[in-house]
Amino acid sequence: MLTPERHQIILQLLKDQNTVKIQEIMELTNSSESTIRRDLSLLEEQKFLKRIHGGAQRLQGKLQEPSMIEKSSKNLQEKRLIAKYAAGLVEEGDCIYLDAGSTIFEMIEFLTAKDIVVVTNGLMHAAPLLNKGIATYLIGGFVKAKTNAFVGRGSLTSLDLYRFDKCFLGVNGIHQEFGFTTPDQEEAMVKQKAISLSRESYVLADSTKFSEISFAKIVDIHQAAIITNELDDDSVQIYKDRTNIMVVTM
Repeated sequence: MLTPERHQIILQLLKDQNTVKIQEIMELTNSSESTIRRDLSLLEEQKFLKRIHGGAQRLQGKLQEPSMIEKSSKNLQEKRLIAKYAAGLVEEGDCIYLDAGSTIFEMIEFLTAKDIVVVTNGLMHAAPLLNKGIATYLIGGFVKAKTNAFVGRGSLTSLDLYRFDKCFLGVNGIHQEFGFTTPDQEEAMVKQKAISLSRESYVLADSTKFSEISFAKIVDIHQAAIITNELDDDSVQIYKDRTNIMVVTM
């Protein structure tokens, strides 16, 4: 079977079922594992798919953005693992920024430092922070209903009043070339601003966010450290060459 024919079969499978295994492609195309791996690598380079363990996955749409409720129910165990590790980086006396992301929300339960100040654009974050007795500031701006995040000019103006020891952010895409991305330009601007005001910046993202590219760029890879739950050795090395990456395991 010719290479373009194999590629067409792979892309059609992904269109039909979002995820495909190498073994399935081998059987359908009567090809070797090494051939299919080369096909997947080439198609990933061409930004048609992303490789995952044992196969490939369809890339998300550039503007696709789950609601906060949808995000909260996905990969919860992995998010909590990442969140717990990130919370351990917060020290007494820190002023920190917590972004409105669902993984960031999970951090709040694990915060143990008491003498800290939190600034956030996450509407849902305020109550649990206050319940823990943490000094909390909500920035202003327009509340985006889908993500319960404060965004817009008011948010950017509010952020100018603060400086942070650390900021913790969620993203929709992480790509070695195109950096950190999110579907909404206004949210991207708020995240970018928080990074510029922080001494240390951390992106919390489970492994599904890697190789994804959303519509709006936040910053380049080197401008924030990454905390994630699982990556193959090759990917770890790729990102280690560009930034600090912490892989948290059970």
